[in-house]
Amino acid sequence: MILDTKETAVAYRCPHCGKGIISMVGIFALSGDMIKLKCDCGKSELMLTYNKDDKVRLTVPCIICPKPHSFTVSKNLFFGKEVFRLGCTYTGLELCFIGEKDAVIEALKENESMLLGMFEEAGVTDLDALHRDNTYDLIDDPMIEEVLRFMLIELKDEGNIHCNCEDDEESSYSFEFVAPEYDTVKIFCEKCGASVEIPMTSVINANAFLHCDELYLK
Repeated sequence: MILDTKETAVAYRCPHCGKGIISMVGIFALSGDMIKLKCDCGKSELMLTYNKDDKVRLTVPCIICPKPHSFTVSKNLFFGKEVFRLGCTYTGLELCFIGEKDAVIEALKENESMLLGMFEEAGVTDLDALHRDNTYDLIDDPMIEEVLRFMLIELKDEGNIHCNCEDDEESSYSFEFVAPEYDTVKIFCEKCGASVEIPMTSVINANAFLHCDELYLK
């Protein structure tokens, strides 16, 4: 009998301390119970489970959003790519890297450089502050609305906002902050009513939105 010794590297960045967490995951370990990749600070963990339909389910902490994101990928994809990236559902910010160890380490370094530049621009030095309740006080910053208006114009001009309007219809997009906390922005089409809600508690969220390539309204 030939044993299957496949393994892949999995990495994520702790949204509280900023440390990159990386671990090798083998196919035999994955076929058992849930696997947890925990940060040394004790404030975040990535969870992996293997389903009977040859799909791998991941729950990944997010630098921006208050709650982790869930992803499902095939076993072949999980073990077969040099490097595969999973991003924040709302901002597209890369959260998780899967693949060959050296390629994953390099992707993690690139991610760190990008985040450092984004945080420096926003004047943020403490990642943990992004996940405290008092970050809601930052929603009054006018820069957030400026970024939202700019990105809606850019994405619309590039044809990268998708809603329920017909192809020959001229869609019109707007946004509003959702009461009562006003920590989420609702982007919607004024014609068909399709919308999406995105966490928007600070300038950091707004800067992350600048990396959005496409926007899907439902």
